[in-house]
Amino acid sequence: MSKKKKLTPAEIAAQAEAMEMAEIQQAFEQGTNTLRDLISPSAIEIHSDYFRLGTKYGRTLYVYGYPRSLYTGWISPIINMDEVIDVSMYIYPVESAVVMKNLKTKVTQLEASMNLNAEKGKVRDPQLEAAINDAEELRDKLQVGAEKFFRFGLYITLWADSLDELKFVQQKIETIFGQQMIFSKVASVQQEQGLNSTLPQCTDQLQIRRNMNTGAISTSFPFTSADLTQDKGILYGINMHNNGLVIFDRFSLENANMVVFAKSGAGKSFTVKLEALRSMMIGSEIIIIDPENEYAKLCDAVGGSYIRLSLNSDVRINPFDLPKVVDSEDANDALRANLVTLHGLFRLMLGGTQVGAGGQLGQVLTANEEADLDQALIDTYARAGITADPLTHQSTPPTIMNLYDTLLHMEGTGPQLAQRLRKYTTGTFAGIFSQQSNVDINNQMVVFNIRDLEDELRPVAMYIVLSHIWNVVRAQQKKRLLIVDEAWQLMKYDDSANFLFSLAKRARKYYLGLTTITQDVEDFMSSKMGRAIVANSSMQLLLKQSASAVDVLSDVFKLTEEEKRRLANFPVGQGLFFAGQNHVHIQVIASETEEGLITTNPVANSKR
Repeated sequence: MSKKKKLTPAEIAAQAEAMEMAEIQQAFEQGTNTLRDLISPSAIEIHSDYFRLGTKYGRTLYVYGYPRSLYTGWISPIINMDEVIDVSMYIYPVESAVVMKNLKTKVTQLEASMNLNAEKGKVRDPQLEAAINDAEELRDKLQVGAEKFFRFGLYITLWADSLDELKFVQQKIETIFGQQMIFSKVASVQQEQGLNSTLPQCTDQLQIRRNMNTGAISTSFPFTSADLTQDKGILYGINMHNNGLVIFDRFSLENANMVVFAKSGAGKSFTVKLEALRSMMIGSEIIIIDPENEYAKLCDAVGGSYIRLSLNSDVRINPFDLPKVVDSEDANDALRANLVTLHGLFRLMLGGTQVGAGGQLGQVLTANEEADLDQALIDTYARAGITADPLTHQSTPPTIMNLYDTLLHMEGTGPQLAQRLRKYTTGTFAGIFSQQSNVDINNQMVVFNIRDLEDELRPVAMYIVLSHIWNVVRAQQKKRLLIVDEAWQLMKYDDSANFLFSLAKRARKYYLGLTTITQDVEDFMSSKMGRAIVANSSMQLLLKQSASAVDVLSDVFKLTEEEKRRLANFPVGQGLFFAGQNHVHIQVIASETEEGLITTNPVANSKR
């Protein structure tokens, strides 16, 4: 019978090591078969002032010097940099009793130094006096619990595809810090420790810290980046500064108006349609003036009302309609307000031509013609039984046919005006605006299509449709968005531009958000009313622009050189999104279902 040999501890350890090596060899021979193997880089190289992780280069910096005072948001420019960086902050609380003891010793040393200087007859040292005052102030606040003390470490790891790019990013960061008297250094011969300190494992291996009190440490709060995320609202897209979501309620601003500027094909209609679709989901009503038949598919998909205006359609809109307002103040002013609106309309319809704002053709009437037209409008309403008394406003309103008859039988310039009005009553443009309205916009989405109207009639149609919408908005206040596409067609004429501006200025009172879309930026912004509309819009979206438009928009929105450069080179769907005092670089995104409903890209549609 053989005896089993008893192994020594050294032999046991050797066997265990051999078994472990065998397992490692077996795992190596089997190849990559774990998730850790799949996501880990192939290799890491550590150098004195940088490291290489797979195909990426990295470098860790640490901050070692701060100014006497720090201001809230001082780290915001770093957080908002359009570079790939990792930022780690380590905050260590320190016992107040320990700090008090150290401060007492420090104050004693500082006062001794100051007394020694005085005995030697040296001039006073302002820096020494400031240090004593700061220490005493901190002691007082620590004593009553108004302040606490911390040790703070800030490390930044940069990533790039090459060493040259890494150097460029480092210079950007050092420049931003240098402007605020904050000093940083490369973690020389400690790049591995620097990488570990900025990985999400909370290990401070660099241990380079600075003493800070509560006030100073609070200024380093990192989430002060350009952020437009709210608890309510709709998703507009991705914040390209920090990959956050831009969720915003435009009605939370001082007004809910928005302007959208972009060149053709940059995605302006796509963005506006996406906003309209998502706004409907939270109860907003959508009204759209569509000059190019772009909203038909979306309107049909959501069961909206699509009103096609043309000389051959049976749609009728009477510009003499009065709003059925409940508010007593608005009711007393309803007739006068509509008379002012009609004056602007008939200047478009009847006037001669003159060069207006931006070198475009505008419409005018002589002083005598204006006076006769004003009297004719009042008489036309009176003959229909409508006066300034709100109780008479329920009567059937007159039409352009009635105005034609009034002008024809007037003295002065009335008969001449009637002849110029005849093409809208019995002539080429008869019917569409010369009969009682038969339009019902009681739907969550209503689209007025004016594509099939003649070019000469388009500005008149847009004016009348806007006036009709405004009457409906005033009659019943609901959360509504009014979208005016290709608004430059209205800006060509002074009266229609003035009317659009008045809508922008008064929309908030009636819970209305006006969205103005245009691709003709130069003409729009060269108009005084165009700039006024922008000034009365709390939200702006600037998508890709032509080179000539960039300078115009840069002057209006005070863009930086970097923003100007990007504005001319944005890919489709990216742009600058302004909301109040904040603005971000945004990427508009849509789900596959949403994109199928709203895209007008023929290539995308052909694939479906």
